[in-house]
Amino acid sequence: MLNLSFKFLRRKRRRVQYTLARTYQTISTASVDDLWKKIIDLADVSWHPLLSSTNVPRGLVAKPGLIYEAVTRLGPFPIRIFVERVDHRELLSIRILALPGIEERVTYEVKSTVCGTCVAYSVTLQGWLSPLIWSLIKPYSARVASDLAQAAEQAISGNLKPPDRGCFDF
Repeated sequence: MLNLSFKFLRRKRRRVQYTLARTYQTISTASVDDLWKKIIDLADVSWHPLLSSTNVPRGLVAKPGLIYEAVTRLGPFPIRIFVERVDHRELLSIRILALPGIEERVTYEVKSTVCGTCVAYSVTLQGWLSPLIWSLIKPYSARVASDLAQAAEQAISGNLKPPDRGCFDF
C-alpha cells in the first residue's frame, strides 16, 4: 500500500506546468498621483479592457489582504481578486483567482521619468490552463497600460477636446 501511494505522489510532480509572463509599458503625461488614483480606485474599472464591474463600494482603495469580486467583459462569470501588495504611489500587486488550474498575478507599477510617467502592467500566468487563458486575454492585456494612461489624462483635462469640425472648417 505504501508503494502505491508513493507512485501516485511521484506522478503528481510530472504534471505539465506552464508559466507565461509579459510586461507592457507606456509613457503618460499624467502625474504619478493621478495615475495612482486611477489604479487604486477599485470601484472604477471603466478604463480597464478586461473588467466590467466590481463589488467594491465607492471610495474603498486597495489595501493588502483585500478580497473582492469582479466581472469580466469576456463573460458574465465573476472572478475573485486578492490584493497582495501595495507600495504607495509605486506598485500594486494582485492575484486573480478565476479557475482551478490557473494562477494569475498582475502588477501595476508607476514611475516618474524625464519623458513623463511610465506605467508598467505585468501579467504572469501559471498552471496547465495558461496557454488557453493567455490566448483569450492577450489582446486585452496589451491595452491595459495605454488605456490606464489615457483615462488618467482624460480625467486631468476633464474631457475638454475641441469639437471636430471637419477639414474644411477654417
